[in-house]
Amino acid sequence: METVSEVRSHGGVQGVYTQASSSTGTGMTFSVFVPDHDPGTTMPVVWYLSGLTCTHANVTEKGEFRAACAEHGIIFVAPDTSPRGEGVPDDSAGAWDFGLGAGFYVDATEKPWAANYRMWSYVTDELPALIADTFPVDMARQGITGHSMGGHGALTVALRHPGRFRSVSAFAPIVAPSQVPWGDKALSNYLGPDRSTWRAHDAVALIEDGATLPDLLVDIGTADPFYERELKPELLEQACSDAGIALTLNRREGYDHSYYFISSFMADHLRWHAARMND
Repeated sequence: METVSEVRSHGGVQGVYTQASSSTGTGMTFSVFVPDHDPGTTMPVVWYLSGLTCTHANVTEKGEFRAACAEHGIIFVAPDTSPRGEGVPDDSAGAWDFGLGAGFYVDATEKPWAANYRMWSYVTDELPALIADTFPVDMARQGITGHSMGGHGALTVALRHPGRFRSVSAFAPIVAPSQVPWGDKALSNYLGPDRSTWRAHDAVALIEDGATLPDLLVDIGTADPFYERELKPELLEQACSDAGIALTLNRREGYDHSYYFISSFMADHLRWHAARMND
């Protein structure tokens, strides 16, 4: 791990770091905020998975999470959304919703994506191991959240790792990628045409197949331009109702899909995580 930058902020240190990833075969950049703490003590950690077109920098610069993290004593980790670098394949047409910046938190099985697009392994195994070895985290107290494509990632990671996370939330998540254009495009290219393999990366399908969570917090703006076509929160609402999962779904009047929306409710989400991780 190499340090790109470290700066003081909100009574803590905001760092940006890089590593040579064995999962993706590329360099990966991520940010970590560590509040001030007593020497020898550990703190809970919240993982934040970003959305389409983003890097670690979007939430780091615009997410407004540090004050709440300092207040509640939470470490905040934000990885990139996909591998990057020379030789990493991208969409031939330069589409913004597939390829670079659009890894969808899966381990691709189809060529040419399979060689580098292994974000599932990176965010579930490799990065957590590095963070646990390097920063004062209490890995028995983890939470996960994310936005849009990252909300999809947060939900599927939590549903497939029962017991790992004490708290789960999402901002405007893609809840059923198998049923919407963004997901159809990404999963068919990364995982191939057998739609049965897609269910492992579809939160609604996972819940239908028996995966569960104690409870879940989701916020979405009613003015989100992707609300009806790509996000479809009503599908998650129905799946959670059928499965007996306690879902708090806040439809925020007039808010859109941007970081103006995310930053408005970030403190609420971190308070939710703190209440469960510090219980």
